[in-house]
Amino acid sequence: MAPFLRKELTMTKVVALMSMSLDGYVADANDGVAGVFNWYFSGDVEVPTGSRDFTFHVSAPSANHLRGLMAEAGAFLTGRRTFEVADGWSGQHPWDVPAFVVTHDVPDGWPRRGSTVQFVTDGIEAAVARAKSAAGPKSVFVHGAQTIQQCLDAGLLDEIGIDLAAVLLGAGVRLFDHLANTPVALGNPTVVTGVGVTHLRYPVHTS
Repeated sequence: MAPFLRKELTMTKVVALMSMSLDGYVADANDGVAGVFNWYFSGDVEVPTGSRDFTFHVSAPSANHLRGLMAEAGAFLTGRRTFEVADGWSGQHPWDVPAFVVTHDVPDGWPRRGSTVQFVTDGIEAAVARAKSAAGPKSVFVHGAQTIQQCLDAGLLDEIGIDLAAVLLGAGVRLFDHLANTPVALGNPTVVTGVGVTHLRYPVHTS
């Protein structure tokens, strides 16, 4: 294989990854996410994460989907709001990979000794660069509506992964509410049908 092809095949991808309702919300009007996360507990196949206290119970197709994502994950990139809702993942992201938080200022009490959560205060481009460096040949998964929107506006996303939950929320936090550079052309998705969810993954056309 030619060297330039080998480099292309191992290039780190930046992938948006969110659960979303059919009408486009990632959280309800009270900031609750149970409606879009119910599929994580809709089956009888156990999928443990890197955390000893965090196990999914999903359908068989969703289990295969999640195992593939976990094997692919090299780092997570989130915003401050997601970090706070998750209570900082107690210092360790459940998928046992480094987590980078885009923020204007580092919260009190952080960073913590032994934690794999890191903070980036100089913008989305710097945050993506740091996450990609940590991920190596694996993918950076981007979580959080605002962070995903920033990555899309900056042309930094390679793919969009949506776990489309079988629910209509009617109001709340929209995933694609404030995009500056539309339309964004997407390629054909891969599709995995689970119980209570359809897993979609689209390549983003950047040119």
